[in-house]
Amino acid sequence: VQQEVERRILAGELAPGDKLIEAAIAESLGISRGPVREAFRMLEEAGLVRQEKNRGVFVRHIPLDEALEIYDLRAMMDESVGRLLAEKITPEQLKAARAMVDAMERAVKAGDADSYHLLNLQFHDRLVEMAGNRKLAMIYRKLVKEIALFRRLNLAGQNVLPESAHAHWAILEAIKSGNPEVAGRAMFEHAMGSRNRTIENDELRRRADTTPTES
Repeated sequence: VQQEVERRILAGELAPGDKLIEAAIAESLGISRGPVREAFRMLEEAGLVRQEKNRGVFVRHIPLDEALEIYDLRAMMDESVGRLLAEKITPEQLKAARAMVDAMERAVKAGDADSYHLLNLQFHDRLVEMAGNRKLAMIYRKLVKEIALFRRLNLAGQNVLPESAHAHWAILEAIKSGNPEVAGRAMFEHAMGSRNRTIENDELRRRADTTPTES
């Protein structure tokens, strides 16, 4: 139940501020309300929902300043992952990572932004898993789930997906080089690029909100 509700949040089917109706979710999944209640508790611990007394459970809105702090942490973790993979990635792992970027390229050509977003999440998660540090992977997964909405918004706009796919090929080449400094820097800069786009997107939204409409 937790995984299904989490999937709906990460896929954008449930937006920040949306109220989660316990009975409706239980009915849609064909289960009792007890497991849904437990899933809400676990999702709150994961930082994806908030429970308000006498009001219910809502998809959590992550403030920009908190999202930027998460991006800073993510960049540092990604740098470590890049360094580790440059030294230890196997040919089989590199082949699997290439297959994922190939799938991302196909999503770009098909204009399928939803599939690309999910593949992007899976690609980075897989790299962290390949690094072999279970504690790092656990912390990383919790943090990136909280900024999933920002990452989805960062992939919107003309030419963003092709540029993103190209950046992932560059990451793989940096890892393949076997140079920890090069690979770490490539992954760090990729994460900071996402951070910068988050700031730019927020500024654009603020301008749009303050621009008077014509009567």
